[in-house]
Amino acid sequence: MTGEQEQGLGRYYADLHIHIGRTEAGAPVKITGSRDLTFYNIAREASERKGIDIVGIIDCQSPAVQEEMEHYLDNGEMTELAGGGIRYRNTTVLLGSELEIRDPGFGPAHLLCFMPTLSAMKEFTGWLARHMKNVSLSSQRVYVTGRQLQEETVGRGGVMIPAHIFTPHKSLYGSCCSRMEEVLDPDDIAAVELGLSSNTAMADRIPELRRHTFVTNSDAHSLPKIAREYNVMQLKEPTFEEVVQALKGADGRGILANYGLEPKLGKYHRTHCEVCDCLFELDLSAEEERCPACGSRKIVRGVFDRIAALSSCEDMPQQDGAIPKRPPYLHQIPLEFVPGLGRRKKEALLSAFGTEMNVLHRVPEDALAEVIGEGPASVIAAARSGAVEVTSGGGGRYGKVKSNSPS
Repeated sequence: MTGEQEQGLGRYYADLHIHIGRTEAGAPVKITGSRDLTFYNIAREASERKGIDIVGIIDCQSPAVQEEMEHYLDNGEMTELAGGGIRYRNTTVLLGSELEIRDPGFGPAHLLCFMPTLSAMKEFTGWLARHMKNVSLSSQRVYVTGRQLQEETVGRGGVMIPAHIFTPHKSLYGSCCSRMEEVLDPDDIAAVELGLSSNTAMADRIPELRRHTFVTNSDAHSLPKIAREYNVMQLKEPTFEEVVQALKGADGRGILANYGLEPKLGKYHRTHCEVCDCLFELDLSAEEERCPACGSRKIVRGVFDRIAALSSCEDMPQQDGAIPKRPPYLHQIPLEFVPGLGRRKKEALLSAFGTEMNVLHRVPEDALAEVIGEGPASVIAAARSGAVEVTSGGGGRYGKVKSNSPS
């Protein structure tokens, strides 16, 4: 028996960033989210189709969403766990909120704030309502400083995770600041979310990040996009308290692996010119950031170039030493990116093998091929070892898996 077995530890899939598009009554929560992204539908999708053990739903500060939670708790379909979180069948829901800060002199950044219980989230909502224009909507600006929001979160037993930290729009390093300590207390950060356009190796080029745990999450705006990025955690049970211990790497808990998109597939990986539509690598030595093709300054700086600029910045502290031993970052090709795999074939896979986690990780290639054909099956199998070629995304458009990938 291994040490993990003796401690009763197991492996759990976790995606900690999923939006609610609408309430069941049709009221908007995340304006850009799908209408069928309700609290209940997310829990059901994660449990029955995705095979995800833990989901973080990050619009739970909405009073209307809280009423839905209470309904399902009252009728017995869901249960609050002693260790924090709400249980639905095979999945635990962690209650979170994505909030926007904009400290004086800095740009906007999105932060994920998680609470252990529904009662704590309701109290958090009461506080937020005094500092927001509309507490019912997702990703809204809260009119306090980042450190004030942090103190309120941690003081209520919650944890904070900066969201998609490098993306050019509304992220800590992409649009807000160059140093975390400029707007947040690094000691009270539970982890940082890498986002779809970066990976561990890229983020570890920033010395001040080497002390922090990395998480990879989907930022799903529709049901199919749940678990396009996720983490494998070692826990005793799927609860809020155990996840917090895993983020700390305490008592044998921890993150065993991060599964994320090949960064080139991310829609903000490379810098994009809004005038001539080309993707390119910035010349960091140039006095002005311009498109090399047309000379325009109307560009959206990609994650690749932002990380390069931060890692070469003389003001960035270098005292954190060697890169820590990290869990493996495994490049994931979600089913929606597989060439030749349409809706009917995807449904056939789920009918045959149960969940996407089974399809992506466990089912042998020959069994996949019997259901969907050799071409798509070979891409799924090749993705498990990283042997898939992709073209880069940028400017809001995703990259693509090359059609000449193994088949």
